Amino acid sequence: MTAAAVTAAVVLAAAAAVTGLRRTLVVVEVFGQSMAPTLRQGDRVLVRRRGLERLRCGDVVVFAPPYLPGRWDHPGEGRRTSERRWVIKRVAALPGDPVPASCAAAPGVRPDAPVPPGSLLVLGDNPAHSTDSRAWGYIPADRILGVVLRRLGSRPPAVDPSGTKV
Repeated sequence: MTAAAVTAAVVLAAAAAVTGLRRTLVVVEVFGQSMAPTLRQGDRVLVRRRGLERLRCGDVVVFAPPYLPGRWDHPGEGRRTSERRWVIKRVAALPGDPVPASCAAAPGVRPDAPVPPGSLLVLGDNPAHSTDSRAWGYIPADRILGVVLRRLGSRPPAVDPSGTKV
C-alpha cells in the first residue's frame, strides 16, 4: 500500500468518525433559569441522542417544546437541531412509573394511573421559574432529542457596540 493510499484511508476513517459523532452528540445552549442552579442561562451542554427506552428518572433531557401548552401536534421549527429552540428539564417519571404529586393536576394527567407508554414527565430544578409537566402534562417520546452528558461552559454575553449586554 502506498503512502498516499494510507493517508487517504486515514482521512476517510477520520471523516467517518466525525460524522458518526455529529449524529450522536449535539451541543445545545440553555435559555432561561428553569434548571438553576444546575444549569444557567448561556450554559452550553453536550447532549447524546437517546430515545425514551434509554432514559432514567433523574436524567436531564433535551426535547422540543409544545406548539402551545399541552399541544404536541405541531411539527417543530425546523429539521436541523441548530434551527430549533430546545427545552431542558429533569426526568420525573417514565412509562409505568406513578405520577409524582407535583404533576397530578397537570392537563391530561391521571394521578391514579401510571405514566402511559411513549410518554414521560419532566420538572425543572427551579420550580418557581419552570414551565414543565406541571403545565404541559405528558411529554411525547418523539419530542426527545437526548440526555445531557455534561456542561461545557458558558458563552460570554453578547455586547453591542455601545457596551450594552444583549
